Amino acid sequence: ELPASEPGEVLVRGYNVMSGYFEDPAKTAETIDSDGWFHTGDVGVMDANGYLRITDRIKDMFIVGGFNAYPAEIERLLLLHPEIAQVAVIGVPDERLGEVGYAYVIATSGTMPDSAEIISWSRDNMANFKAPKYVEVVDELPLNASGKVLKFELRDRALRSIES
Repeated sequence: ELPASEPGEVLVRGYNVMSGYFEDPAKTAETIDSDGWFHTGDVGVMDANGYLRITDRIKDMFIVGGFNAYPAEIERLLLLHPEIAQVAVIGVPDERLGEVGYAYVIATSGTMPDSAEIISWSRDNMANFKAPKYVEVVDELPLNASGKVLKFELRDRALRSIES
């Protein structure tokens, strides 16, 4: 258990939690620890009143120079920029810092945001390690059938972009 306001992985245990994956003991062992705690893969923060807020997914988190960067948090901050209508942030490899942020943004109607200006704005409005190193303005984000951003597609695209 962590102190209030400190992010960590959400674990659950009880009769309402599955006992394992059907005919997949390896996957079960990855997900349910020896004490019976189910590792959800969600990052959450408990407030002082004991309320849990789910903030992100562990697999989406990236580490910038030793600091945990949570894409959902960075996306919420970037949406405060007046020229950003939608955004998706992923982590990409960086030789010096380990990983850095790469933001895909969709402009608000009638605007054409400048990537360098968004990066500068980010440095002024969030912790430096959270500010994306790369910003790409796109017309649309790849979505699955339920409307969730396909971050693995964005990651592949970003890797091709920074390698060229």
